[in-house]
Amino acid sequence: MKTSLRRTLKTAAAATMTAGLLAAGAAAASAHVHVETDDTAAGGYTHLTFNVPNESATVKTSKLEVTMPADTPFTSVSVKPIEGWKAELTTSDLPQPVTVAGATITKAESSVVWTADAAHQLGQNEYQAFSLSVGVLPDAGTTVTLPTAQTYTDGTVVKWDEKTVEGQDEPKHPAPSFVTTAKDAPASAAPAVATAPSASPAPSAAQAAATTTSGDAGSTAGWFGLAAGLIGLAAGVTALARTRTVKAN
Repeated sequence: MKTSLRRTLKTAAAATMTAGLLAAGAAAASAHVHVETDDTAAGGYTHLTFNVPNESATVKTSKLEVTMPADTPFTSVSVKPIEGWKAELTTSDLPQPVTVAGATITKAESSVVWTADAAHQLGQNEYQAFSLSVGVLPDAGTTVTLPTAQTYTDGTVVKWDEKTVEGQDEPKHPAPSFVTTAKDAPASAAPAVATAPSASPAPSAAQAAATTTSGDAGSTAGWFGLAAGLIGLAAGVTALARTRTVKAN
């Protein structure tokens, strides 16, 4: 009995430890700076949200810098304000002119830097979401990479800029990225006017006559039946009266 109990306790302890290790591994794997989008359709605009966790147990995150793509530049970049964080956009000359949506672009926003005041720096077990509105998105199938640098209060800078290669293990500091998809389908044309169902052909004169005759015949038969019933009732009453008269005599 005691041996069985010990085995049960050991099994439970091992299961608990395994679950803890798996949870720790999942937490470590998810503790990356990554970007989320609400629309990836080529030729459109999207909101980019960078989720930034503080991974240090001793110092805080005080600054974040996101580098914009130069080969597929955005023609529009807007920053969502965050309390306690100052955002700064930098515009730079492109390495070479780029045509975007039919226009030739020679300059574009090259980076966004958020800097926190002392009261809003990210401490242990904290994270912050940094949001941008950007466009126009490049052709479908383009991987948009957004290298990001995370600065801590002790001067340490963690660069999230390593390229992720399909089929290979994820690098230690993968760069936030997303892949554009096909353009949104244009609004469909107004639906065609539905064809009204064809009216039933008018009955021929012969059919009308047959219908009328049939109706009249049915009505006539009904009246004859009612009359016959009344006559039968009267005959029955008369017979009953005669029977009573005979018995009385």
